[in-house]
Order: sequence, then structure tokens, then C-alpha cells
Amino acid sequence: MKPNEAERPLRSGRQVEGPALHTLLTDLAKVHNSRERAGKLFEWLIHPVPLQSFFRDIWEKKPALIRRHNPEYYKGLFSTAEFDRILRDDDVQFGVNLDVTSYRNGKRETHNPPGRALPFTVWDFYKNGCSLRLLNPQAFSITVWNVLSILQEHFGSMAGANVYLTPAGTQGFAPHYDDIEAFIIQLEGRKHWRVYNPRYTADSNFSQSEIGEPSLEVVLEAGDLLYFPRGFIHQGDCLPDAHSLHITISSYQKNSWGDLLQKLVPAALEMAMEEDIEFRQGLPLDYLTYMGVQNSDKDSRKAQFTEHLLSLMKKLAKYAPVDAAVDQKAKEFLHDCLPPVLTPEEQASSVYSAPTRIEDGKARDVTAHIKPETKIRLLRDGIARLCSEGDAVFLCHTVDNSRVYHKEELKSFEVLPEHTDAMEFLIHSYPDFVSVGSLPCDSFKEKASLAELLFERGLIHTCEPLLFS
Repeated sequence: MKPNEAERPLRSGRQVEGPALHTLLTDLAKVHNSRERAGKLFEWLIHPVPLQSFFRDIWEKKPALIRRHNPEYYKGLFSTAEFDRILRDDDVQFGVNLDVTSYRNGKRETHNPPGRALPFTVWDFYKNGCSLRLLNPQAFSITVWNVLSILQEHFGSMAGANVYLTPAGTQGFAPHYDDIEAFIIQLEGRKHWRVYNPRYTADSNFSQSEIGEPSLEVVLEAGDLLYFPRGFIHQGDCLPDAHSLHITISSYQKNSWGDLLQKLVPAALEMAMEEDIEFRQGLPLDYLTYMGVQNSDKDSRKAQFTEHLLSLMKKLAKYAPVDAAVDQKAKEFLHDCLPPVLTPEEQASSVYSAPTRIEDGKARDVTAHIKPETKIRLLRDGIARLCSEGDAVFLCHTVDNSRVYHKEELKSFEVLPEHTDAMEFLIHSYPDFVSVGSLPCDSFKEKASLAELLFERGLIHTCEPLLFS
């Protein structure tokens, strides 16, 4: 990429309008299909760049700058006022939820004291030129939580976020690269960014002398977006006349072919060793005398050894349990996911609005009346997945996940054999509602039993609110 091409914004010279975030989220809550909802939110994020051209021409390929000349475009996503409120109202811990950093004279330092990050200490660090990084804003901000929980369906991979508040005239981090697809959203102030082409080394931090000239250099204004793929080195610093608040939305971490192969190859090898005697045959008695870096490549036995090993690797492919490896990746994704922020419709027609209560010492409305004509569907498209473990089948799901990354273990429960076909039918029926009577079980008792279980666990909602007694 030529520098002048990289610096050319995708839109410039005119103000780019878009719906206010609050209005957009309200409208998206009325969208019937959660995957369609996710696509519409991502379209807003990168507007006015068309979705198709973004993934065809930019995604995983090159950095891109979207200029909007509209400081209000991302208003409502996050602010310094909300940052301050969170410090006052929530239990924000240094090193867990908040990092205090600086980068001066080519040296990056972290200044986290122990304990809770109270405003008195945090704003004193900021006054003295330190940058603040809020590591998991989705744990404290409902809006950020909502946005990320929707976007994760579009990516099929965890969507995370960090918020960065940087004083004027300072820099918080050394030049570095990340293993994510990064969307830098400028919320307040201005920030000077330099992006450099990847350099594939084990170290992710660099000195200025190592990285050369940037392929992209730009000052982001409020309302602008900067995207760059994993591996691109970057650094941001504040200009002398303005602070900066930006949020980085990230995705696609550990979501490569190589990451899938890390699941697939060990499983394939285990299966091959069980079923194929050639994989269990012993190594040559003297292979250590001619293999390894200390031994010359001139020994013909070395080539024969390598050729045989490569033939086994090729043979390994036929033992590859691809579906099982994909299910392992899917379970990781479900564990990474944020729980859904329910729409008003989902809230009103699910267990979360059940009128069950204690009254005059008695439990009231504890029975949900599910009939053959009761119509149900999963809360969201990707909220649950059937996975096998030995002879048992489990339903893994995200509804009980924490807003804090991996605070809880992956939630799942065993699906009875008489329910597996019905569960698969329900998963593939989304976004349509289906009647309980249409579930492929042998009896209505089995159908109602599954529906009651899923309703009780908060995985489904009904087309019309249920009656209770």
C-alpha cells in the first residue's frame, strides 16, 4: 500500500449523518431476526462504507479511515462523564478493570497501585500525564454491553472493547501490534495515529527505530473511525491542544484456520493412533544419530525419515474429525460471548417477566400453561448449540454468561435422547416461531417437557405471553 493511498479517507469533505445510537438501538430491538439486527448495527458502525465492499476490499487486508465530519455520530456510546460515574459508583480495580500507563522517552510504564480505582487517585494520575485504559467497559456500561452482544453475532466471534482516555500532549503505549481486528472509534477530542505494515516477530512492542515510516498517518476527530487488521503496528498520541477519548472494539481473536487446526490435529492424531497400526510403529532405533540440527543433511537416511513422516501427515487428514473440532471452537465462542441484552419483546414474553411471586406466605403463578398451539423460538440465533460429549448430548448456551470475561464456566445441560431432534428442529427454525405441538417428539408430554425446560432456563420466548397459575 502506498502511503498516499493509505491516507486517503473513504469519505471526506462533507458531514456524514446517521441515526443517534439510542434511536438505532430502539429500532433494532424491533428487528425480528437477531442476525439481521447484528448486520444492521455493523452497517451503522462503518457507514457510509457498504458492508459488501468492506468485507471484500478491506477486512483482514488493509487499514481504512472513515472520516465523518460529525462529532455527534457515536454520541451515547461512551463518554468521560460516564467514565467518572463508573469510578464513583462501581468497584473498579486497578490492574483488573483499569490500567494507568505512560510512554515517555521511548519507555512504556504501568503505574497501577493495588486496590480500588477511586476518582481521587485516578484523576491525579491523569492530571500528571498518565493514560487510562478501562479494560472491560461492557461490565459497567449497559450501552457498550448491548452493542457488543449484538455485534458478536455478526462476527461469529467474541466482540470485546477497551476505552482509552489520554491527556493532551501525551502518549500511553509503545508502538505495538495486536492479534485482533480493531475498530478505533473516536468519541471525544482528537488523537494522532500512525499505522505501520506488519513485521512478524515474537515481540509485540517496538522501538521507533525498528518500525520505519508509517503507511498511514492521520488525526482522528470525534465521529471518525479507523480500522486496521491484526498484525499492523500502531501507536497513538494526543496533540498538545486536546485530550482524547476513544473506544476500541475488537473481534476475531484466535479465530484463524490455524486456531481450528490446533483443535483438529490432536484429535485426528489420537484417532489415527487408535485405528492405524502404522502410526503406532516404533521410530528407527538409530534415528537420533542422523536426525536433528546437529546432523548433516547429506545423510540419505534423513531424507527418507522426513519423507515417511510427511506421508503420515498426509494420511492423517482422513482421520480428521472436522465437525467435532468446529464444535470445540463453537463452545469456546459461546464461553466468550456476552449474555444478551433483552429487547422489550423478549423480556415480556420470556421467563424474565413471569409473574411468579410470594404472596400471603404462598407461592403464586408458578406454573406456565404450555399448550400444543403455544408458539416458541430461541431468544437469539446463536444463543445455544448442541454438542456431543461421548454418548451424551449437551446444549451449551450464553444466557447465564457474565459480563466479565470468563468469570463463569461455560453453561450447559444434558439433552435427553427423546429431545435431541426437537432441539435441533428448534435451532434451525429460528427466526420463525414454531408451535410446541410441531416439535418432533413422540408425545405431547415430551414436547411440553422440553418447552418447559427451555422456558425455565431463559432460552426461549413465546409469540404471546403465557398464562400462569
